[in-house]
Parts: sequence; C-alpha cells; structure tokens
Amino acid sequence: MKFTVTQENYTMIADVEAIGKDLLIKITGGDTPHIGTVTTLTKMTDLETIRYPSHDGRLHKDDVLAVRVGKIIQADLPGSCTITAGVHVNHISKKQIMVSAMMSKNLGEQIKDWLKHIDFDIPEPIYYSNNENPQ
Repeated sequence: MKFTVTQENYTMIADVEAIGKDLLIKITGGDTPHIGTVTTLTKMTDLETIRYPSHDGRLHKDDVLAVRVGKIIQADLPGSCTITAGVHVNHISKKQIMVSAMMSKNLGEQIKDWLKHIDFDIPEPIYYSNNENPQ
C-alpha cells in the first residue's frame, strides 16, 4: 500500500508491504530518494536505528521521520516492523525541514488507520518442541 503527503513543493511516500504479520515500510521522497536509515520495532520493543554514512563524515538523519512514524503505529503493530527512510530535497529550505515533521506524522496516521482495516489472520508458525527434532 502506498501513502503520500505533499507540502512545500515536495512529496514524501510511505510504501508499506505486509510480509505475514510483519511490516516493511519504505519512506522516500524529495529529489533523491535513498536508504539513509533503518529503524526496527515491535509493539513490545524499543525502536532501534542504524544510520548510514552520508557526506562529509556525517550520518543520515532520516531516522527522525521513521521514528515519528514508528511511534504512531507501534501500539497497532501485529508483528515486527522495519522502516527504511531516505528523503533528500536539494537545497532544502528551513520551511521544508519544518514541515517534514508534520508530513511524517501524517504518513504515520494514514498507516495507523490502514492497519485497523487489515486482516492479519494468518496461520501461526509451527515449531518443534524441545524434545522433537527434524526427521
């Protein structure tokens, strides 16, 4: 499912894929979409983020978008969630930076609403017990 929001002359996209009960969310947008950060979470675990190197020895800051989305949807997650984020706007203005928080909040709210209408009723995996082994 694809969710979008446009403000201040750029668009942010959240492409959400259900994999069983787990979610893969790709947040991209601007002039040069990329993967700058990877954030993981579940309903019961804290958010954890890896930030990839950017330019001039810096690290990407796209996790601010992913964390905002993650916190909004966390209580409604049916399984694990991995969020990649990479939004780059060439010569971004202060106003564009300011609206990015509201844009990611909007995406999070759209995803949260979508989650309420999705049936994640899939079979649970079956595991061997402690005294069983593959034959």
